[in-house]
Amino acid sequence: MLIGRKKEQAVLHNLLEKEESQFCVVYGRRRVGKTYLVRETFNYQFAFQHTGFAKSPLSKQLAGFRDSLQRACGQRFRIPRSWMEAFGMLEEVLAMRTERKKVVFLDELSWMDTPRSNFVSALEHFWNSWVTARREKDIVLVVCGSSSWITKKIFRNRGGLHNRLTERIHLAPFCLSECERYASVAGLNMSRQEITEAYMVLGGVPYYWSLLQREYSLAQNIGRLCFGSEGKLKNEFDDLYASLFEHSEPYLSIVEALGQKKVGMTRMELENALGEKSSGTLTKRLDDLELSGFVRSYACLGKRERSTLFQLIDPFTLFYFSFMKGNHTADEHFWNAKLESPTHNAWAGLAFERVCLWHVPQIKQALGIAGVASQVYSWTYQPKNKEEVGVQINLLIDRNDKVINLCEMKYADTDYLMTSNEETKIRQRRNTFAMVTKTRKAVHITLVTTYGLRRTAHAGIVQQVLTLDDLFKE
Repeated sequence: MLIGRKKEQAVLHNLLEKEESQFCVVYGRRRVGKTYLVRETFNYQFAFQHTGFAKSPLSKQLAGFRDSLQRACGQRFRIPRSWMEAFGMLEEVLAMRTERKKVVFLDELSWMDTPRSNFVSALEHFWNSWVTARREKDIVLVVCGSSSWITKKIFRNRGGLHNRLTERIHLAPFCLSECERYASVAGLNMSRQEITEAYMVLGGVPYYWSLLQREYSLAQNIGRLCFGSEGKLKNEFDDLYASLFEHSEPYLSIVEALGQKKVGMTRMELENALGEKSSGTLTKRLDDLELSGFVRSYACLGKRERSTLFQLIDPFTLFYFSFMKGNHTADEHFWNAKLESPTHNAWAGLAFERVCLWHVPQIKQALGIAGVASQVYSWTYQPKNKEEVGVQINLLIDRNDKVINLCEMKYADTDYLMTSNEETKIRQRRNTFAMVTKTRKAVHITLVTTYGLRRTAHAGIVQQVLTLDDLFKE
């Protein structure tokens, strides 16, 4: 059963109603459900479909393509000698088909594009010299691939595919409400706090959620999947980055460096940490990581573009660096033993902040400003002397109605208890921010927490409280 994805399905269905032939790209990170979306939407009915082979040479790719051609028409073909010849055979197969709209689905393009195979050139020729040249405007070409490959080979293509796309669909991970629906359909019987805790580890990646088993508690599931000897996510981190990026080591260096800084790093800080000089290569890698959903770039309010912060936001990557990296245990009870430890509590606070950053639209909706023009920022201040205190603010919502929401994100098992010390810190952050930026807007303290704010003498500094129920809205 397909959960959510209504907008994406509508785009795909609409391809069948267009008069002209259509070329649609569906892209996103590994395990996000690209293939499942396309197959479910078209009810598994394709004039032709093919999936590339992971880490396989050109000879195997072409042999597999031949097999897919034979399945599509029931005739026998020899193995093509090149991708140009393979697409020529595909043209023959499609010419035999009688559907009003012939849907062609090519999955895992990056795997087909082996070194020196000229796959992209052949795809360009197929689209430009055959599909668009046909009197019958009956081809719907849907292709899937990783964000990095699609961006490099199609979006940034300056050859025959330049500006040829008619639709593009970026498939994002599930939000909390979609995870809740998935958990319900799967019979997982999880509370909203448990769903949030699972999101803090797994993010909204559907495949990861499909591994949860109803007979285990959440802690048991995480222990079994991430730390058990046969855990299906035990090696996922390396597989994830290796599958997305042809040379993954530089990307891993970037995310590891970003994983050390809670609020993120500027470009210059990142260059220093990596020991690299400013280059277009680093820019491209940061773009790739952002398109894949691992990194988010934030403007720093009131500062120049050079002060843009790059922040690691992928929950599973953060969890890996906190607990899995260098952990050679085969004990599936490891996670259960870590619960409520100082290490766990520190991670939970950071992980909950990342969950909130994934749900800024829901926060805006709960604040009643979904229709108000606004910008999302972070902000840092480095003290200039011993009397000053440094400030880090992860989420600021700068609104056109002359209000700035300074969001404090706190994870707790019960109503959040505002202490005198915490009130002083928040007041200091607000005052420093207002003084340094010289903003004339009202700065409202907004608390995003699990269950709410306990009413004490120190709670008055908060002007609006949002809870998990707000984050779970559509």
